[in-house]
Amino acid sequence: MSAGRIDRVRARNEELGLDALLITAPSNRRWVSGFTGSNGVLLVDRDQALFATDSRYWEQVAGQAPEFTVVRLEGATTTSAPRLLEGQGGRRVGYEPAGMTVEVFAEWERAVAALPATEQPSLVPAPAAIEELRMVKEPDELEALTRAVLLGDEAFGHATSVAEPGMTEKQLAWEVQRYAMEHGADDLSFSTIIAGGAWSALPHAYPRDVPLEAGAGVVMDLGVRVDGYCSDLTRTIFLGKPDDEFRRIYDIVLTAQMMAEERIEAGMPGSEGHRIAATVIAEAGHAEHFGHGLGHGVGLDVHEAPRLAPSGDRELADGHVVTVEPGIYIPGWGGVRIEDQCVMEGGRLRSLSTAPKLDLEFDVETAPGGAAR
Repeated sequence: MSAGRIDRVRARNEELGLDALLITAPSNRRWVSGFTGSNGVLLVDRDQALFATDSRYWEQVAGQAPEFTVVRLEGATTTSAPRLLEGQGGRRVGYEPAGMTVEVFAEWERAVAALPATEQPSLVPAPAAIEELRMVKEPDELEALTRAVLLGDEAFGHATSVAEPGMTEKQLAWEVQRYAMEHGADDLSFSTIIAGGAWSALPHAYPRDVPLEAGAGVVMDLGVRVDGYCSDLTRTIFLGKPDDEFRRIYDIVLTAQMMAEERIEAGMPGSEGHRIAATVIAEAGHAEHFGHGLGHGVGLDVHEAPRLAPSGDRELADGHVVTVEPGIYIPGWGGVRIEDQCVMEGGRLRSLSTAPKLDLEFDVETAPGGAAR
C-alpha cells in the first residue's frame, strides 16, 4: 500500500514543482508510510524514500514501512534536518506548514544555512500536499472507517441503555469510552461530549460532574478510532417525554440534516452543502442559533478536508467521507445536534451511521436504566 502512495507523492511533487517533500504531520506520515509510531520525518524525492527516526522506532519502521530507507538518528530527537537534506543542494524541498512548528522550522532553516552554499536546498511551503491525496478514500480506508462508525454506533447504544437521571455527564461519557475500548477501539477519536439541559447550548461542551435531569435533553457527541480511522456521531436524546418546544427544535434540525443528506451531490462545493441545511434552519427563525459549519471530512484525522462550511470551496467527489451535523443552540435553553458520517458514492451521500435518530424519547419512569422504548 505504501509503495503506491510513495508513487502518488512523487506525482504530487511534480504537480507542485517540487524536487522533494518533507512529511512531518503525524497523520500524513502514517498515510504515506503505514508507520503508527509517534516520531519520525519522511523525505520523498524522485529517487528515494527516507524515514528519519531514533532508535525507539528503527525496528518498527522496518516492519511497518519496508519501502522506506531508515535514517538512524541518535537519541530521542526530531532534529533530522542535516541528515535528510544531504544531496538536496539546489533543489526545491517542500515542507508542510501545518505539520511543523515555528521552532522546528527554525531548526530546518539553521540547518540549511549551515550547509555550504552549493549544498543548500530551498525550503518551499507545500500546504495540503498530502491532504489533497487523502480526501478520496481507498477501499481499505472505507472499510476501516465503516468499522469505526459501527463501533461508535454500538457505544452510543450502550450509553443510552444505561443513561438515567442522576447519572453525571462524566459517568455517561465514561460508559462510552469503556464500551468502545472493551469492544475493539484503538482509542476515542476525540473526548466525548455529554451535555445535558441548558449546558447543551455549547456546541463543544465538556462533560461535568453534574447529574443528568429528567425532563431535559442530552447532546451526545462521540467518536472512536479503529485501525487509525475515526468515527464521529452526534445524537440528541430526551430523558422523559419532550415538550412541544423541544420537539419543534428537534424537528427543524432533523429536517435540515435529512434535506442536506438528500440534496448534497458530487461536484457541489462544500459551501453549497452547508447552505442547504442553513437555509432550513434560517427559514425556521433560528439563523443566529446555527453558527458552525455543517460538516467536515473524516479519516485518519477526525477533522480533515473537505469542509461543508461557508468557506468550503472544494468540490465534493466520490470517495469523500464527511459529516452532516446541523444544530440549533439557544443560550439558557439548550441545544440539539444530529450528526451522521457519510460517504459520497455514485454522486450522492450514503450514511454510514446507523444509530437511531427518529426515536429521541427515553421513558425514564418505566424502562430499566432509562433505556429507549
